[in-house]
Formats: sequence, structure tokens, C-alpha cells
Amino acid sequence: MKNFKYIAATSLQQAASELAKEKSKKTIKVMAGGTDLLGTLKDKIHPELPETVVDLKTIPGLNYIREDKKVLRIGALTTLDEIISNKIVKEKFIMLAQAARTVASPQIRNMGTIGGNICQEPRCWYYRAPDNQFHCLRKGGTKCGAALGDNRYHSIFGAVRVGNPACTNSCPGNVEIAPYMSQMRSKKTVDAAATILLNNPLPAMTGRVCPHLCESACNRKDWDAPVSIRSVESFLGDYILANTRKLMKAPKKQKAQTVAIVGAGPAGLSAAYYLRVQGYRVTVFDKMAKAGGMLTYGIPDYRLAKELVIKQINALEKMGIKFELGVEIGPRGKTLKELRKKFSALFLATGAWKQKTLKMEKSEHLSSGIDFLVNIDEQKKTIKGKKIVVIGGGNVAIDVAISAKKFGAASVVMACLEDRATMPAFTEEIEEALSLGIKLMNSWGPHNIIERDGKLTEIEFVRCLNVFDKERRFNPSFDQSQKEKIAADQIILAIGQNTDLCYADKMVRVERGLIVVDAKSKATNLKGVFAGGDVTHGPASVIDAIAAGRLAASSIDSFLSGTKGKGKTKTQAKMIASNLGEFLETHSSCYNKSERTGEVATEVNRCLNCGCIAVNASDLAPVLLALDAKIRTTKKVIEAKEFFSAEQILEQDEIVREIEIPTPEFGSEQRYQKFRIRNAIDFPIVSLATVLSYNEKGKSKIIANAKIVLGAVAPLPLRMYEVEKYLKGQSTSEEIASMAAEVAIKEARPLAKNRFKMQIVKVLLKRAF
Repeated sequence: MKNFKYIAATSLQQAASELAKEKSKKTIKVMAGGTDLLGTLKDKIHPELPETVVDLKTIPGLNYIREDKKVLRIGALTTLDEIISNKIVKEKFIMLAQAARTVASPQIRNMGTIGGNICQEPRCWYYRAPDNQFHCLRKGGTKCGAALGDNRYHSIFGAVRVGNPACTNSCPGNVEIAPYMSQMRSKKTVDAAATILLNNPLPAMTGRVCPHLCESACNRKDWDAPVSIRSVESFLGDYILANTRKLMKAPKKQKAQTVAIVGAGPAGLSAAYYLRVQGYRVTVFDKMAKAGGMLTYGIPDYRLAKELVIKQINALEKMGIKFELGVEIGPRGKTLKELRKKFSALFLATGAWKQKTLKMEKSEHLSSGIDFLVNIDEQKKTIKGKKIVVIGGGNVAIDVAISAKKFGAASVVMACLEDRATMPAFTEEIEEALSLGIKLMNSWGPHNIIERDGKLTEIEFVRCLNVFDKERRFNPSFDQSQKEKIAADQIILAIGQNTDLCYADKMVRVERGLIVVDAKSKATNLKGVFAGGDVTHGPASVIDAIAAGRLAASSIDSFLSGTKGKGKTKTQAKMIASNLGEFLETHSSCYNKSERTGEVATEVNRCLNCGCIAVNASDLAPVLLALDAKIRTTKKVIEAKEFFSAEQILEQDEIVREIEIPTPEFGSEQRYQKFRIRNAIDFPIVSLATVLSYNEKGKSKIIANAKIVLGAVAPLPLRMYEVEKYLKGQSTSEEIASMAAEVAIKEARPLAKNRFKMQIVKVLLKRAF
């Protein structure tokens, strides 16, 4: 075991102070009994081991049991054995004693405390695997190993979202993919559309041109094939554009402040949308005749139909966003100084439109790939029958090559410095190019342009050995002994783009051709001026630009409203709320191997809805929930239903100090049942805590009130409200017990290997009566 600093705390104040000093819970742990902590440290189940352990057992006065005004108070460091043997507990809170007696072994009950028991870490074997073999969702990873693995003892009532799943985590826009998939399964298309708009206002675009890193990260890829997220995203994008009156409304209240956005590409459009939603008056300027930036001018029709882009712009205009097109910002048009005077804030999102060039003889024969795409209608007329050579290995080069082939070029050869594995273009784009008969020359660089009688005839390439040097700097090396000539009527250069910042006019700080911004706010050195997208980091994907625009919009809102930040975003708040009462849907159909069809109805059902399906292993948790307990910490008093509902209910320096349990109704019956394989040591496979009160009606007993809480069947102790509702007013009989059992499992969502737990639930419920 790794050495750590040991602190024997003498007071809760000292312990809280030590916790507050540390920046993260990962670097410090508290020890109540040590029975749980010992295993986690010894097996090194976390990626980081604590530097400090604070022992709470050395704090006097925290192990007590006393009754006070119809409330039982138990100190957090009271051992389980002390609870079992306490007279008051055995007389009035027998269920608590029953549950404590079922915990592990006598040795552990002598050491383990009630505070430690209710705060213990999950007992999932993937979570507990030594040396952090499975870096799961609960530990900051992106995958639940049990979902497609051994889930015999896991949840049968769904999952909880304890962190971003792999798809969202890999998306530059942090789009909440799993929630909108779930909404689609529930036929809540409007809700799904609203969810995607929280992070991406252009899903009709990204569904077609995004690299979809989410699919590459999809946990389903290890099972059969990743979910076709793009298919669902495209569908939702089209649905939004067909229902803009409902989903892209103008704000009800309009603010006085105005915002100018320079650049009508993805970053500018994204910022415009989110600022308009907040009620700001937004005007978008662009030097081109049409809005959309690269969506309109840089992406060919075969990848993104221009009719869709027009619909998107129209939808934004109907929200009240103004577009001033054909307007240049800079020395020959409006200046930044003028815009700063007229508008409350500015966002610069002019993209990267200048084609990078090569320094070589006869470079006048090199034409621009960007110009080719911008003027594509003209190119259609001249390209037919020509031998085309495209230099570059990115998506722009692929777009140029495929477009040339589709326009009737006699031959298209694409050459790049990178080998096939390191080409920046998307794999599927490369495969499409090859399928069209485009020749791909990997690891070749342009060496010499050959002409005859002043006319281009060939280009000579030389073998590239390395693109980068040992320091990972761009510094290609070549083998001059290996050369190859390719016939060419036209050479199109697509090796990347630079920004055009002539409008900056030495006012905005620029380094290496990029506007310098604060990474967290997108603020420039000028007050009230923000920038984002390609103009700040160079060419990137559409979703990168959208994310930059959304972040800038949030920062502009904070700047204009005078607030430093909004705290949790709507999306984060929604994620936490899902822990309070609802479990994430898990549906057995998603665990069947299936083909990736691209059909929306099929793909939404293939989504695993990744969350944590580990169950709450505490024997005392369902009992405390059934007894309406409250947990008193060093900062607040929390009802048990809240304490056992949220993942991070306690703050960094907050410690449980006492459990309060109201005296149960006189005459009520309490019972704790636990099903496990071995009577000693084992954690519950299913447990049940019941509190029943009756009214006598002749010879019959009528249930007046019932509290039914299941344990180890869900990520949290599960209060069965529907069962309680059904039982109220019913007489006790085998038939009623059987019906109650059916009600209990009605909403169960068993996994591939744990359907048997449903039968155990039914048996325990029948025994309760």
C-alpha cells in the first residue's frame, strides 16, 4: 500500500479544515471505520491514491445512541454492533437492528460505523477491480463495464448519470446525445430537439458534415458497431427546420444591448443563436453575398445541400437576427472602431479563408482549393476531361478531389506528405474517394513543376520519410532517390488555410496569424470584444466552431449582464435532477447484437444510454429511507431520500455527524429482509425494508400506511410509491401480496443477466405480509 500522511483528528472542525485545504477529494480521504477504505487503498482501485487520510475515529463524542423528543439520534461513529445491541433500537427501531446484524461479519460490525456504511463506495466488481483495470463512469471514465459485461447483480431499474458518457465526452460541443436518444425512444421528438439545441443550434448541418467523434467513442463499437448518431442528428436537425415556429422562437423579451458578430460561418451563427435566445439584438456581418461561411462556400453539395443552409439562415432571421451581407470589415469598409462605438459587444468569427501556398518554382501553376470550392459553379464548366492533381491530405483536399471527379475530370490524383494512417481527412471520406477511382499517393511531397512551351504538363513528387522531426515540429524529410512524375493539366493546392486579419488594425492582439483569446471566455485584449472559431485556433470542424460560438455567447452575456458566471448550465442542472427521482432508462433490446442500419427508429434503440448500473450496497440505506431518517452533517440537515439520491450531495469539507430517526407510528410493523448467497460477509442481491401500519376491520387487517423500500436493485435505494399506493386500504392476503409484487416489477428494466432478481423482489414482497 502506498504511504500516506495520517492525521488523527481531534474534532470535526479540524477534520473539515484538513479537507478544505485539499483541492480534490482524490488527494484526501476520511476514515470512519476503515473497513471499506482499506480495500480500496490496498487494491488501488482508483487512478490516484490519496496523499492524506484523516481518521475520524479519534474524535470523541461521535459514538452514541439516544432518544430525544421522539427522535432517535445516532452518532456517525457508532458501530454497527452497538446499534444491534442497543435496547432502544431493539424495542422501537427493530428494522435498523435487523439490517445492521446482516452486515458482513462480527469483526467488521465491531469496526464498521453507521456513517461509513451509508457513505461506502459501490461494490460493483468493475468499479472494485484492482489497479483500476476498468476506469468506469463513476471514477471519471466514459464506460460502464457491466452494461455489456457481467451484470448479474446490477440494477434492474435503470442507471444514473454520474458523468458524461463517451459520446458526449468526445464531442467538442458536449452535446447531450444519450438524453435525446432516450427522448426519441419515448416518442418525445420535440423534447429531443430542444435537448440538442441546448448545445448545437445547427444539427441539420453537423448531422451531415461533422466528423462525429461521438461515434468513434461510442461504447457500442466494442459490441457490434457504434450507434449511427449522425442519422438521428440529421433527422432532428431536419425536424427543427420544419418546426422553427415551435423550436426556434424569437425571445419574448428583448434587451436593449446590441451585439455585432463579424463572420456568418458556424461560430458566428452559433453565437448569434444563443445571444438571441437571451434576448440580445444581434447583427451578423459578412463580406460574402450569402451567409453560412464555409457551410455555404466551402462544402460541396454532395456533402451538404445548400437548400438546408438557406433554411437554417432563414430560421435564424425569423428569430430576429439581422444579417448585413456583402459588407467588408476592415480598411475598405466598416472598421472595428466604428462597430465598437455602435454595439455593446463584438464577436469576431471570420474563419480561415486564405489558402496556404508552397514556395517552389513555377508556383503560378498552383491554384487554390478554397477558391475551387467557393467558385465551384464555374469550375464545373472547365474541369471536364482534365488530368487533376490535388496536393493535400485533409478534408478540403478530399472535397476538391471528389468534386473534380464528379465534374468529369479524366483522372484525379491526390498526393500528401502523411501516410494513410495519419492523414487528417476522415476515414470514410478517404474510402469514398478511393471508391470513385481517385488515386491516393501517401508519403509523397511536391518537388518540381514541369512545363512544356510554357504549359503545365507534369508534377514531380519525392518520397516523404517523416512529416515531423523529433520535437514534433513540422519539418518534412525526403528521400531524393525516390521520385515519381504525374501528368497534370491542373494542380490544386489544399494544404490548409490561414486567417485574414487585416481588419484587426493592430488593435486586437494577434500572434502567428491568430487572434489571442482567453481560453475560458474567448475574450480578446479589447474590452467587450470576443473572438472564436478558426480565427483563434486555425481550421477545425464545424462542431468546434459551434462550441466556440456558444462559449463566446455565454461570456458576452456575462459581460453585458454584469455577472461573472451562471454556475451550473441548464444541461448540468438537468443531469443532476435526473438523479433525484428518475433512473436512466435501460432497455433490454439495446443489448442484442444488431446491424448499424442508419434508420432512426433502429439506431435510437441501439443506444446503450450509458450510465452507472452499480447498485447501492448499503444495508442501512433502505432502512433509513423507510424510517424517514435525516442525516445531519457539519453544514446541513439532509432528508434520507435526498441524501441517497444525488451523487455529490456532500461538499469537499462536509462530514456526516449524526443520523436522526423519528419514532415510528405506534403499532407499526417493521421488517428488513435480505437475500444473499452466503449468510455471512455477502452484500445483498436484493433487500427489502418495510414499515406497515394496520387498521382492524373485524377479523381482517387493513393496511393503513405502507413504506416499501428496495435495496440492491437500483443505483439508489428505491422507494416503491406505486406499491404503497396500491396497498393502502387493502386487506392482507396472499392475493394482495402477489398483486403488490407484480406492481413492484412493472417498471423493472432487467439487463441481459439479472432477470432473476425480479423473482427475488416478488418473493420478498410476498413474505413481507
